[in-house]
Amino acid sequence: MLKSNQPSFEEKWPQMRPIVLKLLKQEPVTHSEWQELFYAVHLVCLWDDKGPTKIHDCLQEDIVTFIKQAQSRVLAQREEQALLKAYIVEWRKFFTQSGYLPLPFWQLENALQLSVGSWFQGKSQSSSHNSSSSSSKKSNHSDDSIVRKLMLDSWNQSIFMNIKHRLQDSAMKLVHAERNGEAFDSQLVIGVRESYVNLCSNTEDKLEIYRENFEAAYLQATSAFYRLKASEQLQADGVKSFMEYADAKLREEEARAERYLEPGSITALAQCCVTVLIGDHLPTLLAECAPLIEARETERLQLMFRLLDRVAGGVDPMLRDLENHIVQAGLADMLAAADVITQDSEKYVERLLELFRRFSNLVKEAFNDDPRFLTARDKAFKTVVNDISVFKLELPTTATAMARGIKSATPESKCPELLANYCDMLLRRTPFSKRLTTEEIELRLKDVLLVLKYVSNKDVFMRYHKAHLTRRLILDSSADSEKEEDMVEWLREVGMPADYVNKLARMFQDIKVSEDLNTQFRAQTTRHDAINIKILNAGAWARGSERVSVSLPLELEDYIPEVEDFYKKKHSGRKLLWYHHMSNGTITFANNSGRFDLDVTTFQMAVLFAWNQRPNEKVSYENLRLATELPDPELRRTLWSLVAFPKLKRQLLLHEPAVGNPKDFAENTLFWINQEFALVKNGKPQRRGKVNLVGRLQLSTERSQQEDNQSIVQLRILRTQEAIIKIMKMRKRLSNAALQAELVDILKNMFLPSKKMIKEQLEWLIEHKYMRRDDEDINTFIYMA
Repeated sequence: MLKSNQPSFEEKWPQMRPIVLKLLKQEPVTHSEWQELFYAVHLVCLWDDKGPTKIHDCLQEDIVTFIKQAQSRVLAQREEQALLKAYIVEWRKFFTQSGYLPLPFWQLENALQLSVGSWFQGKSQSSSHNSSSSSSKKSNHSDDSIVRKLMLDSWNQSIFMNIKHRLQDSAMKLVHAERNGEAFDSQLVIGVRESYVNLCSNTEDKLEIYRENFEAAYLQATSAFYRLKASEQLQADGVKSFMEYADAKLREEEARAERYLEPGSITALAQCCVTVLIGDHLPTLLAECAPLIEARETERLQLMFRLLDRVAGGVDPMLRDLENHIVQAGLADMLAAADVITQDSEKYVERLLELFRRFSNLVKEAFNDDPRFLTARDKAFKTVVNDISVFKLELPTTATAMARGIKSATPESKCPELLANYCDMLLRRTPFSKRLTTEEIELRLKDVLLVLKYVSNKDVFMRYHKAHLTRRLILDSSADSEKEEDMVEWLREVGMPADYVNKLARMFQDIKVSEDLNTQFRAQTTRHDAINIKILNAGAWARGSERVSVSLPLELEDYIPEVEDFYKKKHSGRKLLWYHHMSNGTITFANNSGRFDLDVTTFQMAVLFAWNQRPNEKVSYENLRLATELPDPELRRTLWSLVAFPKLKRQLLLHEPAVGNPKDFAENTLFWINQEFALVKNGKPQRRGKVNLVGRLQLSTERSQQEDNQSIVQLRILRTQEAIIKIMKMRKRLSNAALQAELVDILKNMFLPSKKMIKEQLEWLIEHKYMRRDDEDINTFIYMA
């Protein structure tokens, strides 16, 4: 009795089927019909054991019947575009229904899964199914729905499998037409793509069929289209217009790909376009790079950079072209101005800075300060700065250097010497520095440090900068003492070696200490206004070999014992060494024309005092040498400064016979005081005035100038050996390549050792048993304790 009242499939299906057909045909379904379908499925699955299977079979039959009707409507179209449009209309309707039709049958799916031993979670339900419960079930069964899979599989087998290639070809033709400027409904192409994605039976990779068919065809069509169009565009309009065309098409295709392709395909499409639009024409595009750089066409260069940066390695030739341009243009500019810059440190440094700014602006405007192009700029500018074609510094090879393994020296750039000279002009009281404000001087000093960054032989700059600083401090000719000390700190900040910077800082301390000593000494002597002593640390200031003997005037000679006694009382155990070439003074010169104060070096003073007792006599070169006891080179330089001082129209000394340079002075050359000497201003002799005859003689002897360059080489040898030993002591065992890499890294802030120098120093250290080669590998070194 109870069983006869239980609902069965045969009883319920006639009520369910009309609603299912309405859903398939997208006909209106009332709210009560929608709920009735939910409830009928629920009852059949609950009470009829075979009900779920029967519902599935009948549902499949109706779905296939509906699809057959849709197939007949689609295949009735013979023309390709009409076929595609008809398919998209039917597919859109069917795909929409595949999201709604499975919802009432969720109980059926539970029953079918349980019947085959599957487990389905989330069985809670209510007898009343409203629209909100329906939508929640949609999210639970979207892609896993048996009914939805049944619908899509049936569509695939009945329609799509048979005509997918025709649809795909039609879609590609539409895309081709769009590229040619024709308009059409983009949903036609999107529908074909969605069919490939949604009809794929591979649950692990839903895009498998799409990639193998639609994506591959899209990429192939794109490649074929632009391979033809690109060649035509290039031949018709040239490279410059072609770059604009390629840039526009790349953006256009990326936008199109976002509409027609899956997100994962956009990268592949972009790479395809880059290959056919840029990669295939790379040599032609690159051929235009150098001329564009030469003409500074920054907008076109920016466009070229944007295009070639998409190609692997495409930017590398542009980097080489930029480097070549900077080197060639920089050296050509320097050579063109060689006559000026070789004689004027200011012009030289300003020309270098102007070049750097010009090349930096090019990199900024054309390549957006891309790090790769900044590196290329730095590499090329370093070549310009260290070039020796304009002028070079010859570093001599001394006997000491020969003994330590240096057989010959390589000419180097004179840039660091000129940079040091320029710094001196800024920091010393000169007409040049007086024209500038403090801010301008600081800015220019920072510019010097900028150029110094590119100098390979920084040790040369250090040597000359220290010599100039010594001169400024001793002559008290610094324009701004604060800027002097700031410069020392800036050198420390840019990585100059600590021992060098510390010596410079010590020099300032010595001057301050010396001022205190001088004050104390003056308080103990009655002639306190006549002398100003500077007691300095020899290690920070000078080398012993620079000392030059000279016979001082008696007026100066008397002070020496007095100063030494004073210092010994203050500091016992210390010895004073007198550096007369670093000393200077002011003497009063009187003749028939007037009375003049002369600032002179100690050597000049010694020469002039030879006439103190006989002002009208002529004295031979030989007698002057005996009277002053100066070495021949220094006597010649000193006499030349008195007979041919460039700023004087009337020289202090006269001589005969006339000579063209100091080397031509003979032992019997006669010198005498010019009794007509006077300062001439505006063509009129002045009866009083002050003349500075020190010039560039101060602090520089003939011997010390030679030793400056020799000591640079010797110091490099010692620093190289020291660095090698330091590395080997730490590593114990190291290959040649690794040793050279570490060595360059240690020494780069002073100088870049050449491979030849490194090899020679390695051989010298091996010969003197500091290290040895490995018996089994000659390129491996072993430290010997």
